[in-house]
Amino acid sequence: MGWLRDPLAMRDFVVVGHLAKTTPDFLLEDIPGTSGRMDILCRCINSAFFLSHGLRRDVRCFLVLKGGENSKLIRIDGESVRHLNPDERTTAALIRKALAIESGSEWTQSTPGISVCLGGLPKVLDQLPGILYYLREDGADLRLEGPISGGTFVLGDHLGMTEAEEQLLQSRKARVISVGPLSLHADHCIILIQSELDRVGQG
Repeated sequence: MGWLRDPLAMRDFVVVGHLAKTTPDFLLEDIPGTSGRMDILCRCINSAFFLSHGLRRDVRCFLVLKGGENSKLIRIDGESVRHLNPDERTTAALIRKALAIESGSEWTQSTPGISVCLGGLPKVLDQLPGILYYLREDGADLRLEGPISGGTFVLGDHLGMTEAEEQLLQSRKARVISVGPLSLHADHCIILIQSELDRVGQG
């Protein structure tokens, strides 16, 4: 557990990909059509990390890949990640490389700052202390809830979240919030959350 750090000093994003493949047999030439919509997750990674001229080093992003026999987790750590570029193809190639290595119950690094292991959403939440936020369209407007702070922000993909996942988040006392009155893509929600944290100087 040496990768755990002060939750108040981190911004953690967890994105659940319900169809995202857990094997590397998808085409970089057709990411949306062959990977179980891994393109959505790639955009979330880019929104979580990229600034105009650099990377956010105080961010981690966890992908929950459920489109296989056994769910897998991908962790991207901004403090140590390398070779990450702001295009979906490069990001998908790094994920594919992670999925190509043998996975077990412990994190295994595939490239600097990117690791993989077997597991699902409960495992991620067990390992992330601090305040838990769940982004949902009908959640409380975060600007009316008072300033948010560094913590863990959980988002679904284009399919939303399952009933079991909703119950899990409820059992963990997640604060259900939204970023505004309209339905937005997950990667856009991440950018807005980052902006709010930047404005209040949190995380």
